[in-house]
Amino acid sequence: MPPRKITTDDGRAALAALASGSTDRPTRATAVRYLLQLLAEKAPGNSVEVRVPPFGAVQVLEGPRHTRGTPPNVVETDADTWVALATGDESWAEASAAGRISASGVRADLSALLPLRP
Repeated sequence: MPPRKITTDDGRAALAALASGSTDRPTRATAVRYLLQLLAEKAPGNSVEVRVPPFGAVQVLEGPRHTRGTPPNVVETDADTWVALATGDESWAEASAAGRISASGVRADLSALLPLRP
């Protein structure tokens, strides 16, 4: 069963709550999943896996399909960094330099796709 699609209203409400200082775990989870959903819509494919544990992961970007084991192109970050990257509050270069992004593989640089501007 595919994950439930987060509506624009629910996603924007979660992002607004985070921006207002909410630390509520369900709100953070909704915001992270909504932004991952937007990334998957913007860059469909399955050559790069983007992980934001424990809230979600998506495969994006057209290219060689990955089906087993650890994908060759993986991006992983924490929830706060993902929200900052996706909304434009932090650049890929800043987060990467600070060690808040783990990116492996030749296709794992998502800087051209971010921010998402939800």
